[in-house]
Amino acid sequence: MRGWLRRLARVLGLALLGWVGISVLLVLMFRVIPVVGSMVMIERKMEAWLAGESLDIRQQWRPWPALSDNAKLAVLAAEDQRFPDHHGIDFIELRRALQASLNGDELRGASTISQQTAKNLFLWTDRSWVRKALEAWFTLWLELLWPKERILEVYLNIVEWDAGVFGLEAAAQHYFGVTAAELSLAQASRLAAILPNPRGLSASRPSNQVLQRSRWIRGQMGNLGHAYLERL
Repeated sequence: MRGWLRRLARVLGLALLGWVGISVLLVLMFRVIPVVGSMVMIERKMEAWLAGESLDIRQQWRPWPALSDNAKLAVLAAEDQRFPDHHGIDFIELRRALQASLNGDELRGASTISQQTAKNLFLWTDRSWVRKALEAWFTLWLELLWPKERILEVYLNIVEWDAGVFGLEAAAQHYFGVTAAELSLAQASRLAAILPNPRGLSASRPSNQVLQRSRWIRGQMGNLGHAYLERL
């Protein structure tokens, strides 16, 4: 019996080491190569296939210099203003979200750009404790092995902006007919405004909710200033 338990422990230990090695290798690999796909893209394709529908995935990798500074700042202003300062998890926002929930308000997300990048690249969209634990694991390695600029670069290239539309280049063309480098302040703020619900909101046909949020985002961008990006 003890011999069987030792063998089981050895197998589990080797499996754990293998998981650590593979996950770290993936993170290191994607630090340097262009990211032209993600697990969420695969998830969306599978959802469409199971529903008997077709879904074309539109995504084009664009390096950091080809991404509009307006879009970089708008997304940070909207999603994660402490991005340069935290180490993957923003405990201040997390505490505020939990406090709001305890006060009876709707539980709002407190995920950082790093967490969202980990989820989009390596995991799936279902909300579960298993996914959150894996998200924290990959977030840890992203923060350890990637510079902040790379995290934001990858996020902007893989985040979902409409059904089948992933990444800033595809979103800019889809909504406004321009490249990712040409996005204006107003266009960038509208794109950032629809990120909480990219398949239910539109940047080119904005609702009052989107227009109001985009105005708030532009105000936050002004408060942060373009020098904010130099902190990355």
